[in-house]
Amino acid sequence: MSAKKTALTVLSAALLVPAMIVSPAHAAPAPPAAGGKGRPAKAPAAPAPPASMSTVGGTRLGQPGTQVNLLPGAPALPANLTGRSWIVADAETGEVLAAHNAHWRLPPASTMKMLFADTVLPSLPKDQVHRVSEQEMSGVGAGSSLVGVKEDEEYTVHDLWLGVFLRSGNDAVHVLSAMNGGIDKTVKDMQAHAEELQALDTHVISPDGYDAPEQVSSAYDLTLIARSGLQKQDFREYCGTVSARFPGKQEAGRPRDFFEIQNTNRLMTGAGGITPYKGIAGVKNGNTTMAGSTFTGAAQRGDKKLLVTVMNPDTGGVNSVYEETAELFDWGFAAVGKVKPVGELVPPKSADTTSLGSPAKSHESDASANGDDSGSSGVGTALGIAGGALAVLAGGAFVVNRRWPRGGRRGQRG
Repeated sequence: MSAKKTALTVLSAALLVPAMIVSPAHAAPAPPAAGGKGRPAKAPAAPAPPASMSTVGGTRLGQPGTQVNLLPGAPALPANLTGRSWIVADAETGEVLAAHNAHWRLPPASTMKMLFADTVLPSLPKDQVHRVSEQEMSGVGAGSSLVGVKEDEEYTVHDLWLGVFLRSGNDAVHVLSAMNGGIDKTVKDMQAHAEELQALDTHVISPDGYDAPEQVSSAYDLTLIARSGLQKQDFREYCGTVSARFPGKQEAGRPRDFFEIQNTNRLMTGAGGITPYKGIAGVKNGNTTMAGSTFTGAAQRGDKKLLVTVMNPDTGGVNSVYEETAELFDWGFAAVGKVKPVGELVPPKSADTTSLGSPAKSHESDASANGDDSGSSGVGTALGIAGGALAVLAGGAFVVNRRWPRGGRRGQRG
C-alpha cells in the first residue's frame, strides 16, 4: 500500500480562511464549588511567575509582567488579556514585539506536538506503510485525544501525520514514535532538538504533551519551535490543512472505508462559535487539566507575518485562548514598525549568525522549487531559508489547505 496524494485546494492567507487546532487530552478543570450561604467560593489566587526567568532572546524577556516599548502612534495592547504567558513576534525578522512572562515554564499540552513533528517528521518517508501493534497503542494515556488509529490496521506515515496535526491524536503520535525507535528514543531526540533550537525552558517527558509533572515549555520556546517547524514544507501543509480523510477499518474483500477529520484549530475552522481569523496559517493548540488551554498560531496580513503564543488564559473556557490570540494578532499587525522590540527569537545553535538580519530572497512555489508532486494548486510558498543557514519566512503567502482528500468511501469513526 502506498500513500495516495490527491489535489489540495490552496488559498492565500490574505483570504478569510478557517483556523486550527484544539483537542483536549484530559477534561477541563471543574469550576470551583459554591461557598457558604449560596455565595460562589473565592477563586484561588493565580500563581505568580518566577521572579527570575531565562534571558534567552534578551534581558527584558526574563522579567515578569508585560514587556513592550510603544513608540508614538503605536496602538495600546489589548486590555483584557488573561493568559499567564504570551508573546507576539515577527515571524521573518524574529523580533519580539511584546511579551508577558515569556520564559515562564508551564505545561504545554498538545503544543508539544510541534516539537515532536519538527523532530521526527524529516526522518520518516510519508509513503512508508506500517501495521499498528497492540504494544504501540498500550502506552496511550487515559482521556487522550485520538484520531482513531486501530490495532492490526495499516497506515501510511502521511495518514498518521494528518492524525497528529488535525486531530491532535496521541494514538498517531505513539505509532510514529514507535517507528522512530520507541518513546524513550523519541523523547531524547526531542530534548536534543529543543536544545539545538535554544528552547531551553522545555523539558520533554512525553512526545504527545500528555500531562506529566515535570513536562514544561514556555511561550518563548513554543514560538521558537513553531518558527523552526514552519521551515519544513510538510509541516506547513499539515498544520495548514482544514480537513482530510482518514483510513477506517479494512474489511476483507471490500474497499477500505475513510472518514473525515477536521482540524481542531478553531481560528481556522470557526468551530465553537469562534470567528475564523483572516490570514491564519497554523500552527497548534492544546488543552489539558494541568496546562489549561495553549495555542501557537501563525498568520499573515499583506507582507507582514506574525507568530503568537498564548498559554493558559484564566477566564473564558476553551475559546479564550483563541480570542486572546486573535486580539494579539490584530495588535501585532497594527504595531509592526511602531514598537521597539523587547527581544528576539534566537537562531539555532548551529545557525550561521552572520546571516541574521539579511533579507530573505523571493522564492517560487515550494511545490515547484522542491519538485513536490502533491498536486497543490494556487499561490506560491510562504517560507524559505536565508543565507543557507537560518531559516526564516520568505516572500509570498502562507499556504492553507482547505481540504486534503484521500481516496475511498466515507466511513464512520469508531
